[in-house]
Amino acid sequence: MSALWYLVSLVGVGVFIHGFRHAMAWIVKTTPEGKPVEQAYVVAILLAVMGIGFVSDVTGAGLANGPLLLGLAVPDGPPLGATLVERSETIIAEVFMPFSFAFIGMYTDVTSMSGQWSILVPLIGMAMVAYVTKFVATLLVSRFFEMPMRDGLTLSLVLSLRGQVELLIFMHWMDLEIIETPTFTMLVILSTIVTAIATPLISILYDPTRPYMVNRRRAIQYTPPNTELNIVACIHEQESVTGLINLLQVSNPTVSSPFHVYALRLIALVGRAAPVFIDHENQPQAVEHPGFITIQHALTLFQETRGEYITFHLFTSVSPTRTMYQDICELALTKKANLIILPFKRGNLDSRTEVVSDGEIHSVNSKVLAHAPCSVGVFVDNGSFMNPVVNLSMRRSGHHFAVLFFGGADAREAIAYADRMAGNVDVTLTVVRFLAFNGEGDDEMEKKLDDGLVTAFWVKNEGNNRVVYREVVVRNGEETVAAIQGMNNSKYFDMWIVGRTQGINPLLVQGMTSWSQNNELGVIGDYVASMDLGGTASVLVVQQQVLREGGLLTKPANLSESSLLDRA
Repeated sequence: MSALWYLVSLVGVGVFIHGFRHAMAWIVKTTPEGKPVEQAYVVAILLAVMGIGFVSDVTGAGLANGPLLLGLAVPDGPPLGATLVERSETIIAEVFMPFSFAFIGMYTDVTSMSGQWSILVPLIGMAMVAYVTKFVATLLVSRFFEMPMRDGLTLSLVLSLRGQVELLIFMHWMDLEIIETPTFTMLVILSTIVTAIATPLISILYDPTRPYMVNRRRAIQYTPPNTELNIVACIHEQESVTGLINLLQVSNPTVSSPFHVYALRLIALVGRAAPVFIDHENQPQAVEHPGFITIQHALTLFQETRGEYITFHLFTSVSPTRTMYQDICELALTKKANLIILPFKRGNLDSRTEVVSDGEIHSVNSKVLAHAPCSVGVFVDNGSFMNPVVNLSMRRSGHHFAVLFFGGADAREAIAYADRMAGNVDVTLTVVRFLAFNGEGDDEMEKKLDDGLVTAFWVKNEGNNRVVYREVVVRNGEETVAAIQGMNNSKYFDMWIVGRTQGINPLLVQGMTSWSQNNELGVIGDYVASMDLGGTASVLVVQQQVLREGGLLTKPANLSESSLLDRA
């Protein structure tokens, strides 16, 4: 009869919560897109947690079961789920959880195990058999599905981990007097030992960046000019779509060299348990997050205007910000992308909509730059070339871009990208190469590669009156800054294009590194993007793909000057 009444109570609580779910669905439906849930609704739901806990305990359904079922009934993600997490996670993480672990420590008594070994030894044997059985079973199943042995071992260790849920269950058993203090202590110690052994082994066996360590060229410089260019474009917010479209427009997609753009919308995982990766072409019925329709319409309209020159494939990634870079790199790897475009934002996004802060975006960008399987472009959009403008003093129309060439692989990738833009009749390009006085500090191999590419670029564009090439000789970073400021005084440029860091002669930026704040932009990119420069131009910072072999960084393979000239 007790079991029967327990089931009746549990069903009654479930029916009540089912009705409560309809009420929460109505709250989500009546909340305007992009707006937070009203405070009264949030307070009511948090009070309902305590209320349902009291009701479920009184009716015999169990104190924990009511709140658990209510949590499962809350619609995940924004706006409701994300708001509840945002409002409650501080007190839970900073107050409730520490007190829970304090209680676990108070319940644990190692001295109580003395003299109880006749009871504890069989339990230890049962626990060890359970751990070993789970480990072996997981490993066998992973091998059955042809998972590599290394990954199978990692998965087995991950599933062996023990956390706060198991410890709280042990406490619950103590409250119900199912187990006593010696048994509780033994279970806590076993969980701690297993987790302490498994955690370092997982870090040794599993490297999430290992799949991205490719040794095939996936860079714009090494992509033939008459082939399709695959681009992964990351979107954090609706406002960044305009800048992305403008950048793709001036990048000059053509019939002979079309763009296939994989637009990846990034949303921080808040208010839901598991990450989600949505392919909107193959999953048209997938849940659409706020702003999705606007982004989709903007990209579709641009694709229709460009016809066969450009195609879009839209994805959405809902994942923790610390692992968001893995979705970006994985998509770039599987789609054989030549370039990843990352947005760079100075202000904070609204945490109630996209739930990605400015600092989190910078963290994602830094990780992508460190592990990307192809070249990366970080785009600082200041809206300076939203539409072709007419400068009355200069009597010109269209866009005027400046390439600051400081040498090295990243600079070569930047000029290769700018070379594609030079084919756009609306683009005027000024390339300024900075050289060290008397060649001091130059890497001879990098210098030869730079000379070959710059020669090929100039031979190709020698008859193009929209392309200007100049050289500037400087002795240190102070003269470099003065030269850039002299260029900026004309307010003539709509965008700066620079290489990030790889291969730059350190003497050219001597003294500039001490005040650089944004590592993902590099020293030069950070300077031209800073407000101190006084300009309003956008900035594109380019990093060429870093080849990896056996987990070690390798220098790019040499590309002869003659082959570059032949390509030109």
